[in-house]
Amino acid sequence: MSAGTAAPIARPVWGIVWLLASMVMLSVLDGTSKWIMAAGVPLLFLAWIRYAVHLVLVLALVVPARGWSIVRTRQPGRQFVRGALMFCATLSFFTTLSLLPQSEATAINFLAPLIVLAVSPWVLGEQPRMSRWVAAGVGFAGVLLIIRPGSGLPLAGVAAGLVTACLFAGQFVATRRIAGENPFTSLIWSGGVGTACLTLALPVLWSDAMAAIAQLSAGQILIMLSTGFSGALGHLFQIGAYRNAPASTLAPVLYLQIVTSTAMGWLVWRHFPDATTWLGIAVVCASGVTISLLEWRRGQRLRQVSGASTQSSH
Repeated sequence: MSAGTAAPIARPVWGIVWLLASMVMLSVLDGTSKWIMAAGVPLLFLAWIRYAVHLVLVLALVVPARGWSIVRTRQPGRQFVRGALMFCATLSFFTTLSLLPQSEATAINFLAPLIVLAVSPWVLGEQPRMSRWVAAGVGFAGVLLIIRPGSGLPLAGVAAGLVTACLFAGQFVATRRIAGENPFTSLIWSGGVGTACLTLALPVLWSDAMAAIAQLSAGQILIMLSTGFSGALGHLFQIGAYRNAPASTLAPVLYLQIVTSTAMGWLVWRHFPDATTWLGIAVVCASGVTISLLEWRRGQRLRQVSGASTQSSH
């Protein structure tokens, strides 16, 4: 976010409220997507609906307030790469949702920020830190508890979940590389790349998709369309969160999405993780929250040292 577009970070409580609203919307997106795929709608067509409605809604909300200049980017190549990674991550996660319960699929996804921390010395040029590697290792151990033999989770779903985590990690790295862009510009581009790619595939998908939609009720069609609304609103609420509170404050709160996902999975599918799976989820969350707090404390110390050295230089 550039200095010219960023709102003052001064309302952390509102930031957390916006983030909780975002997590609810994204959990609704995941739950409704899983339900619509179970009703027979092809994955690629559902993804097209999700991205096309997302793009139309974001343009309708953002362009009247900020003008068409908000679509222009200084880094089209990096925006395309980020959009392509998000598109691939969406397809991979939808595949995971079609094979795994929502809570387990979401928990595996939380490997992504730990992967980013582990590889940051090589892909982001950051200083290597043992604490980050330990956190990533502990988080992976938690995932192993979730996907353990005897858990009943299909191997294909587990593999798709791990691929999704890696793709989301790549998306996070790509997002860091366009940090100076207006977040609304990035949101439009992410919707645009996915819509464009899937629109090219529509001629191949159309007949099967129309046959599946013909079997849906009016309510199911509305729920299918709602995936674009819940996805777009989830990301817009996320932007609101980060415009009101620093990332270090919000990072530990992100792990509450496992709670909202589990609640959604229980409401729709009556699925509730067993005790060992909850232990694995707790390990993943604990590793993520702990390293988030350590990174926050390290950032605080660096700012204090930097402030002291600045004062002494005067």
